[in-house]
Amino acid sequence: MSIHSVECNVGTNPITIETGKMARLADGAVVVRSGDTVVLVTVVSATKVKEGQTFFPLSVEYKEKAAAAGMFPGGYFKREGRPTEKEILTCRMTDRPLRPMFPKGYFYDTQVITLLLSADGENEPDILSINGASAACVVSDLPFAEPVGAVRVGRIDGQFVINPTNSQREHSQLDLVFAGTKDQVIMIEGSANELPEEDFIAALRVAQENVKVICEKQEELRAVCGKEKRAYELCLAKPELLEIGYEIAGDRIEEAIYAPSKVERQKKVGALRDEVEAAIKERHPEATDFDVEQVFEYIQKKAFRISIMEKDKRADGRALKQLRPLTAEVNVLPPVVHGSAMFARGETMSLCLATLAPMEERQYMDNYTGSVNEKRFILHYNFPPFSVGDTGRFGGQNRREIGHGALAERSIAPVVPGEQEFPYAIRVSSEIMESNGSTSMASVCAGTMSLLAAGVPLKRPVAGISVGLVTEQNDQHEITSYKTLLDIIGSEDFYGDMDFKVTGTKDGITATQMEIKVDGLSYEILENALAQAKEGRMHILGKILEAQPEAREDLKPHAPRIETMIIGKEFIGAVIGPGGKIIQGIQEKTGATVSIDEVDGVGKIEISGT
Repeated sequence: MSIHSVECNVGTNPITIETGKMARLADGAVVVRSGDTVVLVTVVSATKVKEGQTFFPLSVEYKEKAAAAGMFPGGYFKREGRPTEKEILTCRMTDRPLRPMFPKGYFYDTQVITLLLSADGENEPDILSINGASAACVVSDLPFAEPVGAVRVGRIDGQFVINPTNSQREHSQLDLVFAGTKDQVIMIEGSANELPEEDFIAALRVAQENVKVICEKQEELRAVCGKEKRAYELCLAKPELLEIGYEIAGDRIEEAIYAPSKVERQKKVGALRDEVEAAIKERHPEATDFDVEQVFEYIQKKAFRISIMEKDKRADGRALKQLRPLTAEVNVLPPVVHGSAMFARGETMSLCLATLAPMEERQYMDNYTGSVNEKRFILHYNFPPFSVGDTGRFGGQNRREIGHGALAERSIAPVVPGEQEFPYAIRVSSEIMESNGSTSMASVCAGTMSLLAAGVPLKRPVAGISVGLVTEQNDQHEITSYKTLLDIIGSEDFYGDMDFKVTGTKDGITATQMEIKVDGLSYEILENALAQAKEGRMHILGKILEAQPEAREDLKPHAPRIETMIIGKEFIGAVIGPGGKIIQGIQEKTGATVSIDEVDGVGKIEISGT
């Protein structure tokens, strides 16, 4: 058994990456440790492409084992069940930095699996999962461009802290996960307590210095035990079929992609695609549907990019820094709903419903790693198929819905008043009515308005916007020129190179999420995107304040009222009564809900009712 390891001296506790001891039949496998938190990360990629495969089938799975924390799973069967929200979010966060590192046209089924083997309650395993996924690919025989490193950045007492422990995170103004190569940014995700843009950039630069160390250590590991890279074929558009595609659609594709509405664009583009397909199959009967799709997508993408880079022309006719028309309205539903609001940007619309409840309704979660185990503010995001004019599965949430809801939730959470000021559990449900780009940002705006309309005294309103990117690159995949786009629509997300979502108040950033399709971004691009996002955010905040300038003074008639009483702890038993007889009698007679707890040596009674 040949075991090799490297130690990355970054952050609060060093990160150790070891390979050669476990899961040796996988294409790549590493054990990553920080403190007493340990994860196993493996990667396996098929040697043949499935017939009919039309995209890169990368799947990332992350699973927390109760035994890792010395616990039994909850429930009757005593076995880990379906993925928790935290597991899903960790999967998504591990996935995003990996995708740009695989070559375009690599369609081999690839799976990354992370297992939490030990949890010390202080060192979070999500950072270990990202670093481990990269290291497993680096030492494997897969075509992985270059190592990716990841760190978490906190800010405590004005100082940046790399990979803070869970105890430290409780006092941090920033919770930022940063992933990158040795010198460029690949992924940003996190939340902040209204952090100014210049401080945010400073945090990224500190993160980059530490990520460089992790990437160099992965290169050291590859040098001593990395496998020889395998042979593979890329699935790209065939030149002879591209010629036919340009012949049929070359001079008409621009007119189709610039139709004024999404529905009209889809119809015109679909009709043109049918013509291209007919011509290709007439001259090359052996051509598959995938061959046709590759050709037509290439033509569309090239037309889209040329239009942006050479003409500053977008699919819906806007200028590069122009927002779509905004609509903001509160109290769109009867007052039986505690708070309601609708926000739309062009063909993207979110309807948000806010609900208030006693604190006992807050959400409790199984917690194996020492992070948050309860929440009093929840935001749920729902994406029905009619929002894009389609039929499809309805009911239950997929990973995308979980991720979008989490982003919107952590965007608003920093401005939600404390329990002492507003003793309610709060839920916002975002129902997407129309979707053509950045529905999560529309959810932030509508969610903010619904809370204000419900009477929640937010510290400041929050708005969000997405910035896109189109680049030109040389043969070494280096960006030679670029243009950023404010408020991207669906096609600009699909054919562009970046989706950078930024939310915040007038005073600073509350959350970010960035995913890219290039090998990395420079800080110049990020600074320009942040400046553009701030300008757009300020404009949207003005629209929100027009609709709801401040929190409603009184709650809606159907919203519960809550009163709190403090009594001596010696009287708690008298209020409860033998077998709960007294407190139950009060609830039956009044219809109110009464709860009592000992807090700080006194009895705290909470009475709630409509």
